[in-house]
Amino acid sequence: MTRQTILILDFGSQYTQLIARRVRENKVFSRIIPYNTPAAEIAKLTPKGLILSGGPASVTDKKSPVPDKGIFKLGVPILGICYGMQVITEMLGGKVKHAKEREFGKVELFVDSNRDLFSHVPGNFTCWASHGDHVSKLPPGFSVSAHTMNAPTASISNTHREIYGVQFHPEVTHTEKGTQVLGNSLF
Repeated sequence: MTRQTILILDFGSQYTQLIARRVRENKVFSRIIPYNTPAAEIAKLTPKGLILSGGPASVTDKKSPVPDKGIFKLGVPILGICYGMQVITEMLGGKVKHAKEREFGKVELFVDSNRDLFSHVPGNFTCWASHGDHVSKLPPGFSVSAHTMNAPTASISNTHREIYGVQFHPEVTHTEKGTQVLGNSLF
């Protein structure tokens, strides 16, 4: 029997180990790998999905860390968390820019679509955010799944390609429905 594995691409987030723990709490094996692992090596590991972690960088910087673009051709579900969502946005044709106001700490999230990541989740809940950039233009084929008062794009989705992103941190206990959001991304 082959172990089903979620690979977490680590962009230097202080929460990467916590993401792995939350995945494992859902009875799913996870493994953390460097963000720049070649897509061909990732394919050999036959993951059931990928999670792109957050990180301290800004995708607006020219030398910001990015994964091998080939990960988007592996045909597995992808979840980007915070910086991970911004990487998805930029690499797939959207735009990220510095926000007028940073979001740090508890914020109210308003769910715009109760599908996929937000299936069986109430219309709004408190979540933990820590970012100074925001999505200013969606990549082609993506839609907004949630927003906050300060971030009009707090979650994105492309259900056809099974690529999702959240600007907040579902892995921390301060995010009320984070366990459900992560569970939805895994199953």
